[in-house]
Amino acid sequence: MIETYRNLVTLAGGVKVLLRPMTQMDEQALIDLYAPISNEDLRYLRHNLRDPALIQSWCQNLDYAQVLPLVAMVKDRMVGQTSLHFRSGPQRHIGEVRIFLAKDFRRRGLGTKMLNTLMELAGKQDLHTLIAEIVTDQSKVIKAFQNLGFQLCCTLEDYFMLPDGDTRDVAILMLPLRPKVDEF
Repeated sequence: MIETYRNLVTLAGGVKVLLRPMTQMDEQALIDLYAPISNEDLRYLRHNLRDPALIQSWCQNLDYAQVLPLVAMVKDRMVGQTSLHFRSGPQRHIGEVRIFLAKDFRRRGLGTKMLNTLMELAGKQDLHTLIAEIVTDQSKVIKAFQNLGFQLCCTLEDYFMLPDGDTRDVAILMLPLRPKVDEF
């Protein structure tokens, strides 16, 4: 069962990080994770993660069949959160991934470990493909996803609107979780 899933990973420098599913008890830790988000980072997020009501809603309405959120904990401090969003109907074989890391845990390998864990769990959920939507301004994030095997499929022009009304292009990256079987 996903509720009992635990993965202890070690970052460069020896820092131990526990990856586990988010629970209702994580509300304050999530608020603390998102509170220091810079205005620049906030511009590129889908939601205002500084809004405690949003975080409360996420924690109170957990449904692992709809969204599987994983958190990264260093002792009692949450340092990252990633989520796998399940689709339904004709797209039920596709999952969308999202990730956020505390600024002091970026470029330390945590994102890679979190996404690898999510990829493993996605395969166990019988998903065929993972997808990520990334604003093209975030070239380092796109490169990190590509290093994990995600492939740039297309770029959607003016797909993301910033709070000030400016628009940005979005890169759609996909990762097949199953090999294609070609028949002749």
